[in-house]
Amino acid sequence: MPAIPSSRSRTRDRNNVLSRPEFMSLNQPLRCVNSETRGTARRPAQPKHQASQPCDPQEPTDSANKDRKEPAKLPDEDCIQLNPSFKGIAMSSLLAIDICLSKRLGVCAYTSSSWGSVRSMITLLALTGHGITWIFGTIVCLTRSNTLAGQEVLVNLLLALLLDIMTVAGVQKLIKRKGPWEMTPGFLDYCAMDVYSFPAAHASRAAMVSKFLLSHLVLAVPLRILLVLWAFLVGMSRVLLGRHHLTDMACGFALGLLHFSLVETVWLSSSTCQTLISIGTLSWSPFY
Repeated sequence: MPAIPSSRSRTRDRNNVLSRPEFMSLNQPLRCVNSETRGTARRPAQPKHQASQPCDPQEPTDSANKDRKEPAKLPDEDCIQLNPSFKGIAMSSLLAIDICLSKRLGVCAYTSSSWGSVRSMITLLALTGHGITWIFGTIVCLTRSNTLAGQEVLVNLLLALLLDIMTVAGVQKLIKRKGPWEMTPGFLDYCAMDVYSFPAAHASRAAMVSKFLLSHLVLAVPLRILLVLWAFLVGMSRVLLGRHHLTDMACGFALGLLHFSLVETVWLSSSTCQTLISIGTLSWSPFY
């Protein structure tokens, strides 16, 4: 009688699917496998004591897997653009040429430079195009002018100078481009808000003033040529001193001509200029 239950149990074990050899691994307890042996099914067979090892609870497997899934990101300057556009290549090449030529032309940047002996002369030439110099000179001429036409021209010139200073200072503050040589701005540069490199304030002012004087003053041909040459030399002097790039000078000339066109568009009449002069000298008649 006891043999019957044993035969039944053997029959039940044979009919059990999990008792087959191919499903025997499902009945065994799950063992932790080393993270280095995962996903290596195609590797040669290893000894049992190396293929599977019990997990160490202190081993940071989760952090290792996370680092493996999320590779470290390189900084933008260390990355290489594999498919750059033609526009990007052209801009980078032009900027590199601009910086190289500007550094080579900065022959008066320091007293030890190749043209350091004429640095004081180039500095004096650049001072003739400074904003403080022109504003102070225009105010002095305005106080000594006795004609309505002269006062009209001088008031519009003063407004053009103020417009040039404010516009250039705003663009420089927005771009914040450094010069080809690391040089600290001087006291007069801080007064005229000419701290950064782009665009060149001296070039913009020289182009605007020369165009203004050529349009509103009757000058002989030699003086007109000298006035244009002065504007170019003032812009070039800042490049020789290492303060600006060549592109800064070119954009400064273009911005100065734009300022002149704007002033000509909103030209103040003689009566408006007289009103402004009266307000400035505190002698406006409606207040009395």
